[in-house]
Amino acid sequence: MPDAKEHVSQIDPVWSQIISEARKAIADEPLLGGLIHSSILHHKSLEKALAYRVSLKLASGEMSEQILREIADGGYATDPWLGDAARADLVAVLDRDPACHRLLQPLLYFKGYQAVQAFRLGHWLWQQGRHDLAYFLQMRISEVFGIDIHPGARLGRGIMIDHAHSIVIGETAVVGDNVSMLHSVTLGGTGKEDDDRHPKIGDGVLIGAGAKVLGNIHIGHCTRIAAGSVVLEDVPPMKTVAGVPARIVGEAGCDQPAVSMNHLLRRSSDG
Repeated sequence: MPDAKEHVSQIDPVWSQIISEARKAIADEPLLGGLIHSSILHHKSLEKALAYRVSLKLASGEMSEQILREIADGGYATDPWLGDAARADLVAVLDRDPACHRLLQPLLYFKGYQAVQAFRLGHWLWQQGRHDLAYFLQMRISEVFGIDIHPGARLGRGIMIDHAHSIVIGETAVVGDNVSMLHSVTLGGTGKEDDDRHPKIGDGVLIGAGAKVLGNIHIGHCTRIAAGSVVLEDVPPMKTVAGVPARIVGEAGCDQPAVSMNHLLRRSSDG
């Protein structure tokens, strides 16, 4: 048995850690045993656990949990990138959210993480040409999690959405790898155009609470967008922008603002 456990750890250390955390959580709080067993310990992989968790959350009288789980299982089996992205997102939340102390937490409790994984399945359906089913998932994700991401949008890996309330991301938006955003962020259009009309967010960008990035504009990598800003023009890499409309107010202040999660406009004395 120890050899098998070591083998699992080598193949998937993220899932191995989640299993360990789940067992400890049950020991600490036995009343959660049913939830943790059904959501984690009954499954052989993170992909299977996510398929169960997402289908349970999105099921309704209009579409059963069983059908949704078959869809999710199909997505994870067909496209390994979905599982890789789910792991990168988990690690991102653990690394960047000070309220997160275990990989277990986003999987069970954080609607931002769960919503992004559900979106990824909707995007997979969109890529398969199954647009109506993708729209159905978008609707349910909005109803359940309060996040509205068009299934045509493209999100990279290592995405962290903190608090995850009132997020809106449009159809032609592109979000790079290792991006962090807080609640009430909009990546939207500026009118009724029916073409490439939404923002392109570079890698490592930090988007503060309530910020609006509008139009087919480019936000350079490792940029900081201050809370409440309205960004209407391209932003070069590694800058800080703030205001309505947003203007460049300085450098980003560090190499990886999305990882440091520093929202202060002025550097500290030791920065």
